Amino acid sequence: MSLERFTTLFPLWTLLGSLLALVHPPLFSWFRGPLITIGLGLIMLGMGLGLTPRDFLRVSRQPGAVSLGVIAQFVVMPSLATAIAVMLRLPAPLAVGLILVGCCPGGTASNVVTLIAKGDVALSVVMTSVSTVAAVVLTPRLTELLASQYVPVDGRLLLLRVLQVVLVPVACGVLLKQGAPRLAGRVEPLMPPLAVVAVVLIVASVVGSQRQLLVEQGALLLLACLLLHGGGFLLGFLMARFAGASSQAQRTISIEVGMQNSGLAVVLARTGGFTNPLTALPGAISAVVHCLLGSGFAMWCRQVNQRRLSSDAF
Repeated sequence: MSLERFTTLFPLWTLLGSLLALVHPPLFSWFRGPLITIGLGLIMLGMGLGLTPRDFLRVSRQPGAVSLGVIAQFVVMPSLATAIAVMLRLPAPLAVGLILVGCCPGGTASNVVTLIAKGDVALSVVMTSVSTVAAVVLTPRLTELLASQYVPVDGRLLLLRVLQVVLVPVACGVLLKQGAPRLAGRVEPLMPPLAVVAVVLIVASVVGSQRQLLVEQGALLLLACLLLHGGGFLLGFLMARFAGASSQAQRTISIEVGMQNSGLAVVLARTGGFTNPLTALPGAISAVVHCLLGSGFAMWCRQVNQRRLSSDAF
């Protein structure tokens, strides 16, 4: 199996890892503590390696689409997560975890899904990068604002953790690509499959460690994540459509808004000063849900695109 094929099948690996963790938690329980942080750092490093000055030049050429996607990311998803937590009356740790997911930036998985959906991959990469940089300030502040109604939130500690696990690895990736392009060129193709492995291990470790609660409240949490990400896909698509974006940009923005960096939510829940370990569970379930929803949406987009091409041929 090629590395590209392995990467595009990431929803399958995420689902498989979660199911295995439910059946036999010790398979993944060893992946905890600093290993989860290192895993996320590896994902962020890969994102930095994928950035070039041309990507940022592209932002200046498409400021409308990029701005719309990033604004939707940090307005739609945090608001939606907060509303769902209230509507479903989630227990405080799960409500905080869901809000934390909503306040996180887009994840690298959105770039893969955009590729499958025949969207604008370059735009997706730029949007993910911009939202990741913006998350250094916005994720801690929004989480503190929206989740403090449930538990005390240490905004400064969250900011420190985001700096450590997001900004530093991304900056290292960018510097490595600029300072040692040959080495970066050899490492970069390996980063997407390594990121897939890291996401699977992070998600499966949390699922396995919270197996009992997941069995008891899994249906409610699954519903919450389905509403959050399904709503993100829908609202992102509608906002892009009403703004007059191209069909390719509509798909891309929809995917970017609907798919979060759930791995970051898990790491922040574990290291950001939240005392209850259950806060990390929504992030783990979110990773599985948005991967599956994103893949389904991507396949639907491909079918629509093929029908258009067939009709144009006649």
